[in-house]
Amino acid sequence: MGTTHVLCRREGRLGRITLNRERALNALDLGMMRTIHGALTGWLDDPGVELVVLEGAGERAFCAGGDITVVHASASNDPEIARQLWRTEYALDALVASYPLPVVGLMDGITMGGGIGLAGHAAIRVATERSVLAMPEVALGLTPDVGGCLLLSRAPGELGTHLALTGARIGARDALACGLADHFVPAHRLPAMVDVLREGRDAIDRVLDDFAEEAPQGAADLVDHASWIDDCYAADSVEEILERLRAHRTPAATAAAEAVGRGAPTALKVTLRALREARSMTTLEECLVQDYRLCCRFLEGQDLQEGIRATVLDKDHRPHWSPSELGDVTPEMVDRYFLDPLDSPVG
Repeated sequence: MGTTHVLCRREGRLGRITLNRERALNALDLGMMRTIHGALTGWLDDPGVELVVLEGAGERAFCAGGDITVVHASASNDPEIARQLWRTEYALDALVASYPLPVVGLMDGITMGGGIGLAGHAAIRVATERSVLAMPEVALGLTPDVGGCLLLSRAPGELGTHLALTGARIGARDALACGLADHFVPAHRLPAMVDVLREGRDAIDRVLDDFAEEAPQGAADLVDHASWIDDCYAADSVEEILERLRAHRTPAATAAAEAVGRGAPTALKVTLRALREARSMTTLEECLVQDYRLCCRFLEGQDLQEGIRATVLDKDHRPHWSPSELGDVTPEMVDRYFLDPLDSPVG
């Protein structure tokens, strides 16, 4: 069952979903999302399916995110296309999060944006030594969506704020420390692990006991910098966060300040508020409603198109943000992104 871009099949007591768009780093398009949603819904009526595995084809990526080139085209032609993409994606993320059967997300390789939305809300999230996780939306003139702000707001201290405002990429050890993954399994052992999972739900505990290991330490693990991250990102504004980062005068803090400075000023300020709002949320659905509202607002402006152009299409990495300075983004401008509630994207 499925299209050529996503393969859905039953193997023993296992429902197995493979994102099969390897040349595009398994990026999700609308058809893939609908196919996955249909498979998950269908398996609920199949008593022989006891658990589900989500994986990506190839060794490079689980899923690099959603197909944002569609969003770019939609912004100037038909905004409803992007809105439909987001509604479909968020409904799928909500289904994974609430699925009554265990869902195992194998975040092997690049897992960014929509990839975190798909696997990051699974009941069991597995990282490998090849895992590269990130929410890089501020560099695109957008805010982390797919429930990402909820996940990042629950990370210890201010680690999630750092990840959201810099778009930093992290490996397995940091993913575990930040609560974005639950277990580390070496990549070469994943096929054997999936083989055992075909036995069904009762095999899960045994699989984790047999295959999960301690994640190896990396050369630049984020958790080793938690002290200055907590201090710098506890500030109430993006401007003050930048001041603290620049005053810290360590190479890592300086690099973080430079990364924040590359983000779209409006997106940075909206993202900081979205993260703070998410801290008081108790359900994924609350966050997805906020995500949909914010993304629809960004769709109305110019930064999103410009960010996608500079980062993905032309790849000149020289976006022209409007406004171009943090000081020109007023509190009233940020407020408008959170007003005028839209219909819920998750029903």
